[in-house]
Amino acid sequence: MPIYRTIIEVWLKDGIVDAEGNSVTEALRDIGYPVKDARVGKVYRITLEASSKEEAERLVEEMCRRLLVNPVKDEYFFRVEQR
Repeated sequence: MPIYRTIIEVWLKDGIVDAEGNSVTEALRDIGYPVKDARVGKVYRITLEASSKEEAERLVEEMCRRLLVNPVKDEYFFRVEQR
């Protein structure tokens, strides 16, 4: 069965306060960088077996909905590539 690698990015939706991102912004400014804004998110790299790229994408979508993403506060993007 083919092996696929996926990268999943999870970010807070616009309008949700990103306290960690705000801290990073301020820390970078404090040490002299002209940073306007920083956001902090999560990245997952998952390797899985699937019968096709479409099946791998379906499985990743399901993983996101069931465990990795809180749809109330998060948005997410992913890409799937065959290894």
